[in-house]
Amino acid sequence: MKNLNPTLFSKKQLFSMLMGLLCTVFVAQASSHREAPLIANDPLADNTDLYAFRSPDDPNTITIIANYIPGELPFGGPNYYTFGENIRYEIHIDNDVTTAGDDITYRFTFTRENQDPTTFFNIRLGQQNLKTTYTLERSMGGGPFTAIVTGGIVPPNDIGARSIESGAGLGASSYDQLIADAIATASTGEKVFAGPADDPFFVDLGGIFDLGNAPRQGEPARDGLGQLNVHSIVIQVPIATLSKTGTNTPANILDGDYTIGVWASASRPAMRTFNTDGSAPSVGGDWIQVSRIGMPLTNEAIIPIGDKDKWNRQTPYEGEGDFFEYFYNPELALYMDDDQFGGAVPALAPLRIQTNSLGSFDFTNGADGLFGLKGADALAGTALDDAVFGTLLLPGAGKPRSVDLWPAFHTGVPNVIPYQLATGKDGNPLAAGKPFANNFLPNGGDMLRLNMAVPVTPRDDANFSSLGLVQAAAIGLTVAPFNTTTDLEFIPNMDGFPNGRRLEDDVTRIELQAVSGVVLAAIGLWYDDFDGANPVSQDLLNVLTYSTGVETNDKPFKSSFPYIASPWRGTDVSPK
Repeated sequence: MKNLNPTLFSKKQLFSMLMGLLCTVFVAQASSHREAPLIANDPLADNTDLYAFRSPDDPNTITIIANYIPGELPFGGPNYYTFGENIRYEIHIDNDVTTAGDDITYRFTFTRENQDPTTFFNIRLGQQNLKTTYTLERSMGGGPFTAIVTGGIVPPNDIGARSIESGAGLGASSYDQLIADAIATASTGEKVFAGPADDPFFVDLGGIFDLGNAPRQGEPARDGLGQLNVHSIVIQVPIATLSKTGTNTPANILDGDYTIGVWASASRPAMRTFNTDGSAPSVGGDWIQVSRIGMPLTNEAIIPIGDKDKWNRQTPYEGEGDFFEYFYNPELALYMDDDQFGGAVPALAPLRIQTNSLGSFDFTNGADGLFGLKGADALAGTALDDAVFGTLLLPGAGKPRSVDLWPAFHTGVPNVIPYQLATGKDGNPLAAGKPFANNFLPNGGDMLRLNMAVPVTPRDDANFSSLGLVQAAAIGLTVAPFNTTTDLEFIPNMDGFPNGRRLEDDVTRIELQAVSGVVLAAIGLWYDDFDGANPVSQDLLNVLTYSTGVETNDKPFKSSFPYIASPWRGTDVSPK
C-alpha cells in the first residue's frame, strides 16, 4: 500500500479506508480485554492479562498471574462477577523445545453455590450468593492431571462495609483478611490465590479508542481501567519445579535451561443447551479453547479482526505460521510512517521507524530490513546465519520486522550476535557487543518468555523502571559502569518485559516503542538522524521519552504474595 496513488480515489474513499485501518488496530487495544468478537460475549472465560516474574520477596520462586473477566464494575450487583462453572482455566508452561506441547499445566475448575436463594442480596447473615470454591490440578510432562488443591476458597467481591465487616454480612475483620485466608498451599508446594482484584493493567482506553489519541492532544490522559476489577489466578512456583533441569542452580544469569514460555487459556464444553424451566444450561461434548493469552496486545494490536477468533481457538504450538505476516509487517507501523498514515495520528508523532539506518537499512512495512545481507560473509556465525537458526530470522524479502518484532513474540531473544547491546561494537551491529538477554525458546508460539536466572530488580531500587528491557538497554548503552565493559553483568530491569512481565511494566508503551524500532537501535541499527558519532540522537530520544500519558496503575501493588492490589470496594467508587 506504500505506493497508493491518491488520484485514483475520492477523498471520501481515502477517508473511509484510513478510518477502517485505524479502527482495526485501535478499537481493541486494551491488553486482552474483549479482544475478539466471540469471546467478547463470554466474559467469564475471557483472558485479560498474563504476568510472569521472579518473586521480588522470594527470588527462588516465580509468580504467574492470569487474569480473567474484563471491566468488572465494583458495584455490579445484584449479580457480581465470579469465576464460571464448566470452564477450564489453565496456565501452561513450556520449558523444553524438544518435547511436544506443554511441560507443565495448572488447571483450575470452579464450583458455585447460592447459599441463600431467598434473598436478592449477594451477602447476608454470613451467607454468600455466589460462594465459589475451586479445585487445582497439575500435569507434569504431559502426564495425567492430579489434584493438588481441593476446596480452595474464592473471596467474595468487596461489596461494601455492611456486606463484609458487619454482623449483618460476613462479619470479617477486613477484606484483606479474607484475601489472606484464601491463600492456599498446594500439596506440591505452590502458593495459590484465586479471587477478585483491582485490574492491574493501566492504559488510556478512551484516548486510544479515539483514533489513537494517546497521549491525548490538549487534554489530560485517563486510565480507562481505573477503578475496575478482574478475577485473578495467582500461583507461586519454585524455580526448580519450572526449570528444564529440575534444579535452581543456573550456570549464569542468562542460562538458557532456565527459560520458560508461559501462556494461559480458558476452555468450554462444545455444546450448551438452554432449558425452558430456568435451570442452568446443560453442557457436553469435547472441551474447546475459547480464549488464550501469551504476550500482551497480540490479539488486539497485531491480529486483524478477521483472524481474532481463529487465533483464540489455536494453541501456540499449532498454526502460528498463519499469523506471521502480521508481525513481519505490523499494522501499527503504518501510523509511524509519514509515507503511509503517520500524519493522521499526531499522538504517535515521536515514534518513527528507521528508513535508512546506517545509510542502508529500511524497516518500514514492505521493505527488506536486513534481508539484503542474506548469505553474506558478515552473517557467518550470527543468529541471522542459516547455519545457526535456519531461516527463522530472515525468512524472505519484504518482511522487515522478522529480526526484531517476530522473535520477541515467537522465539524470544538469544544471546547471540547481533542480539547484544551496541556497547563495544564500535559501530558495527554485526560485531560482538555486551551480553544483554537470553530468553530464547524457539517453539514458534506466542508466549511470555522468562529467563528465570535473571536476578530481581528490587522495586525500591532507584533504577527500577516500568520500561523493563527498554530501560535496561538504555542503561547498558549510556550509564557507567555498565557501558564501559562488554562483560556479562546484571543491568537493572533485565527482569522486566519482555523478559517475562512484571505488574509494574508499562507494556503498551514498551510495545509501541518496539514497533518504532527501539530494539533495532539498541543493537546498533541506529535511527536515521544518527550523525556517525552520538547514537543518542533526537529520533532515539523521541522514542525513549514517548508516553501514552498513563504510566502507573491506579492502586499500588503489594510487596508480597499475591502482589495484585485488592479489588475496588463497590461503595468506594462511582460510575465514570
